[in-house]
Amino acid sequence: MAEITVTEELAKSAYITYLYNAVAAPVQRAGGRGELAFGGERAVLRITVEHAEKELRNYLAEKIAEIIDVGYKYGFLTEHLRVCLAAREKRLLSAALIAADFEGDCSFIKRKLEGAEEYCIDGFYRFRLTALREKWIKILEYIPQSFSAADLKHFCDFLVGESRRKIYIKGSAVFGENFMPLRRSRLTGKEDPETEIMLSDAGFVYCLGEVEASIEDFLQKYYAERTVFS
Repeated sequence: MAEITVTEELAKSAYITYLYNAVAAPVQRAGGRGELAFGGERAVLRITVEHAEKELRNYLAEKIAEIIDVGYKYGFLTEHLRVCLAAREKRLLSAALIAADFEGDCSFIKRKLEGAEEYCIDGFYRFRLTALREKWIKILEYIPQSFSAADLKHFCDFLVGESRRKIYIKGSAVFGENFMPLRRSRLTGKEDPETEIMLSDAGFVYCLGEVEASIEDFLQKYYAERTVFS
C-alpha cells in the first residue's frame, strides 16, 4: 500500500478540492482512497493506493500542472497584466494567454515534478518554477498598456484559427471532445462559461440545443465562423 500526499496553503484550499474531485475516479479504479484535511495553515490530500501507483502519479502530475498553469498563472496575470481593458475583456485576455501556451507550460511543469515523493504545490511553484515565471513576464512585456478590445479580438481570431480542437456547449455547460465536462475556469476563482470556452483553446464550437443569450453573443463575437448551432 503506497501513500501519496499533496499539500497547499490553506488560502488556496480550493485547488486541493479541485484535485480531489479530479482524481477521485482513477484513485477508486486503482483500489485506493483519498482523504481531505483542512487544518492549521495547510490543506492536505492523502491518497492511499494498492496498485497502479506510477499511473496515478502521472495523472496527479498532469492535474497539478493544470492547477499551476490555470490557477496560479491566472493570479499572476491578474497581478501583472497592465492593459486598458474592461474587467470582462481582461479576464478573457488572461484566459487566452493561458490557452496559448497551456500544453508547453504543462509539459515543463510535469518534467519538474518528476521524482517527487510528496507534492507541496505552493512551495513547488515558488522555488522550482522561477524560469516559467520569467517566461510569463517576457510575454507580458510584448503586450502594451494600450492593448484594446479590437486587439483582443484579433488575438483570439489568431488562436481560434490555429486550433482544430472541438468543444460542445449545452445550456451553459462546456464539454470537451470526449464529452467530459470542462471545469478549468473554477481554478480562476469563478466558474464561467465564457472563460471556460477561452481556456479550452477551441477551434470549433458545437452548440447542442439552445444556449444562453449571453453565451450566444460571446460566440458570435469570438467564434463567429467556427460555431455550429443545432
